Amino acid sequence: MSDFRNDPPRMGTAGTTTGSSSFDPHAEITALREKVEALMSERVSPAIGNAVGTAEAAAHRATDAVRHQAENLSDFVHEKPLTAMASAALAGFVFALLVRR
Repeated sequence: MSDFRNDPPRMGTAGTTTGSSSFDPHAEITALREKVEALMSERVSPAIGNAVGTAEAAAHRATDAVRHQAENLSDFVHEKPLTAMASAALAGFVFALLVRR
């Protein structure tokens, strides 16, 4: 299909211009609608599909990373429970200091 940016502007149908008495605005609207639909199907829809695929892949990677970090934290708590309790207490103390201000 042709590149719409290189198409000469059409003012009517079948090569007519606005100065001609056979200008049909309904035909012009139909032609413009067809161009918009072609542009949507050729360029916009594939771009949206690519963006959706990229977003889904990023969401899966983020989910995997969070799951992995949660497993690491769980392993740490099981291996060193006193250190985990002390870290949590320290974090709570710092949070309380920040909230109090």
